[in-house]
Amino acid sequence: MSRVGKRPIPIPKGISVEFKDQSVAIQGPRGKLHLECPPALGFVRTEGSLSIAVQSSNRQNQALSGTIRAIVANMVEGVSRGFERRLELVGVGYRAQIQGRSLQLTLGYSKPVIYPVPPEITIETPSQTEIVIKGCDRQRVGQVAAEIRSLRRSDPYKGKGVRYAGEVLKLKETKKK
Repeated sequence: MSRVGKRPIPIPKGISVEFKDQSVAIQGPRGKLHLECPPALGFVRTEGSLSIAVQSSNRQNQALSGTIRAIVANMVEGVSRGFERRLELVGVGYRAQIQGRSLQLTLGYSKPVIYPVPPEITIETPSQTEIVIKGCDRQRVGQVAAEIRSLRRSDPYKGKGVRYAGEVLKLKETKKK
């Protein structure tokens, strides 16, 4: 069995966990998340923790138990503390600003790019060249960050574009005559 799948998930105070058939709903101060679980897996709740139980022990179900455990652990962390991704805009004239429920980006195109913000995500712009994406669903926060980054990927020659904060970009050398 998966070593990750065997570890219990600690449930902090203030987090409620509800089971219904093959689904689990986790609610906390940052929001509510829901997960449909495969029929071969179940949940066992003990005092202050949650474990994954495998009903039929074959190789696929054992591997799946580790995946489901990691997803549920991220759900618990998300509703208690939340997740955040930071993006940087690098380039002359590259700017970002929030207008209502949309993010307006000036990325060197002829017109500004307008990105509609999903309802469960909050986006902040502490400066014109920084974007902070926050939410309780780790997958959704990462997906929104990847979609914004794909609007203008970093150029391998000049380094201009949208990149993750702290991302190291190795620049290519230009052609020699």
